[in-house]
Amino acid sequence: MTAYSVLMPFLPRRPEQMLPYAALVEWTGAHRLWQGQAMLVEPFQGFAAAAGAGFRVPTGTGVTLMPLRHPYEAAHQVRSLAMITGESVVAGFGPGGREFQRSLLGAPYASPLTAAREYLTIVRGLLSGETVDVDGEYFSCHATMVPAVAPRIDLGLGVLRPGMAKLAGEVADVAVTWLTPPAYVRDTVRPAMEKGAEKAGRATPRLSAIVPVALERPDRDPTELVLASNLRHMRTPHYIDMLKKAGIDILGEELPAAAKRVLEGDAFVHGDIHTVIEKLADYREAGADEIVLNLTGVFNVHGPKAAMEDLKKILTSVTAQ
Repeated sequence: MTAYSVLMPFLPRRPEQMLPYAALVEWTGAHRLWQGQAMLVEPFQGFAAAAGAGFRVPTGTGVTLMPLRHPYEAAHQVRSLAMITGESVVAGFGPGGREFQRSLLGAPYASPLTAAREYLTIVRGLLSGETVDVDGEYFSCHATMVPAVAPRIDLGLGVLRPGMAKLAGEVADVAVTWLTPPAYVRDTVRPAMEKGAEKAGRATPRLSAIVPVALERPDRDPTELVLASNLRHMRTPHYIDMLKKAGIDILGEELPAAAKRVLEGDAFVHGDIHTVIEKLADYREAGADEIVLNLTGVFNVHGPKAAMEDLKKILTSVTAQ
């Protein structure tokens, strides 16, 4: 059965801003509270603060960026969060864009796939209680972690294109997608994951699709919502390439036209409640094990009340099925 979860639709500046969304997860049928990489309040610390305020919910990071921390520090942060919340954690990681890599590391990863493989291998070994002895091209570690009992931790890998999807099949517990249309998930992402899993002799990992969504209302311009939610992504080469592979070519398009293409290609889910539920069901049929509702566009254009109203209406409808 496909689970429905909630993405924090903004970057919190104070921990109390997270509490309504943590409460929504605790008091509804929502499965997990997710947050992408934040350059204000770090997701691990924000989730821990919410737990300290009494909202101990399953959490997911979709995705934190590898250049920001060594895999030992990543394993330490993830296990600390699981111990603090007492709930499961999906720890999603990704290499980020080439310019971000260059700005922190001096040069981008020549092979993001190799870097991601090394990173997840080290983190998994540490969390499994092993003495890790890895000399990698990008990451090395010769250490073990202090033993501790913690709730379940699943390692996720941010996936856009077939190469990373295949790698997720080999080394991850969860593939985490963003802005990927359901047909692309079905025809490209899932088959690559299955191929990687078969190569590694393991079961195919779960797939968590983070889906930008908004309900149709008289005062809303859907193209404005697309841009308010995904403008940064729509300007980066790896997202442009993924969308092109999905049949949504936005390269060289003016922004309103590009947003319209994203809508027409179902990378952004929009419509009345019945249409939205049908389009979300397309992700389930494409092989998504978890659908993470991303109301960032609504939040940025129409404010927190409108985003929360949409979230509640969608969650009520999908969990009633």
